[in-house]
Amino acid sequence: MVGMRHRTGAYTREPDEWTPDLLAKVAWRREAAAEPFRGVATSAGIQRGLFPLRETGLDVGPQRKAAEDYLALLTPKELAEGRFAVDDVTWRHWANGARYFLRHGLCMADMDDARRRAIMTILRRSLSPYGYRQVVDLMHLNLTVGELRGEEHLLNEWMYWFSVYGEPENGGPWGWQLDGHHVNVNCVFVGDQMVLTPTFLGAEPVIAKGGKYAGTSAFRREEAIGRALFTGLTDAQQGRAVIAGELPDGLYAGAFRDNWEMDYAGLPLGELTAEQRETALDLLDLYVGRAGEGHAELRMAEVLEHETFFGWAGDPADVFYYRLHSPVLLVEFEHQWGVMFDNDEPMRHHIHTIVRTPNGNDYGVDLLRQHHERFHRH
Repeated sequence: MVGMRHRTGAYTREPDEWTPDLLAKVAWRREAAAEPFRGVATSAGIQRGLFPLRETGLDVGPQRKAAEDYLALLTPKELAEGRFAVDDVTWRHWANGARYFLRHGLCMADMDDARRRAIMTILRRSLSPYGYRQVVDLMHLNLTVGELRGEEHLLNEWMYWFSVYGEPENGGPWGWQLDGHHVNVNCVFVGDQMVLTPTFLGAEPVIAKGGKYAGTSAFRREEAIGRALFTGLTDAQQGRAVIAGELPDGLYAGAFRDNWEMDYAGLPLGELTAEQRETALDLLDLYVGRAGEGHAELRMAEVLEHETFFGWAGDPADVFYYRLHSPVLLVEFEHQWGVMFDNDEPMRHHIHTIVRTPNGNDYGVDLLRQHHERFHRH
């Protein structure tokens, strides 16, 4: 039977002692974030011209207004700590772990209800109802694991850091970041275009069987539809989709891997039957559809302009990994080994996912580059 790992002091907001091992981890992360940003790419290098700067006709006023309302609540000290230049390196300091490493911005656990509500309004107006509900459920599940461990003061629904980038009140490019255990969302607005990557979402446990949020669950559809896509393939198609005999040792394109190199592998979705393709579109929509109305549809159209490869590893009846990879999208899903729970093999109660925009547009970098070239060349 799986039990909890009881590691006193292991998941504090800041470590009790900065050991050489911890200092080395922080140094590696700082170095990785300080590398010139390229973006996830294949061994052929960055493919240019995939993300044209354009007007979409979508109304982003509600998101901007929500950000302005939040900033208006902050003291001068909070403003100094909670907002950054739109191209600040802290964009790249997000990390999934519960322990403090390079956290920045303002911690929601330290806020009053008005500030928390203002942040949640920004999220609600930026995300789809499904995307917003998923983020909230994962924050709730963070409290669940805190309850199981008796560490609610360290693992709870508000132990997340929020940052605003740019100047939404001046009409320029801006964005926000929510960063903490199992919830890392980066959202950038350039004009009326939006980029919602990198987004790392995870849960352990994936179902709350008790506590304040009993009944809350996560990734049931991502798991089921991913499995259905693989099991619905013919034997020959499955042979092409399988990219490894075992699950990888964690997500390939997780935190501090903004420049990860990954070639396409697996089965092209263009070779699916109409029924299989419908399942694939349902799976894509779970990840693309986290964006708000209008932006999700534009993003899906962008994805469908390119060939996407479906890669698989593992046993559909047990634990598995899959990914969807194209020039404009990278999705990874994986069952993980225990961190909060005492299991050293992957199990289905711990899931990690990542969504990225390859070829240089994570954090909206390519759109920001074009914006500065067009409007701020001098």
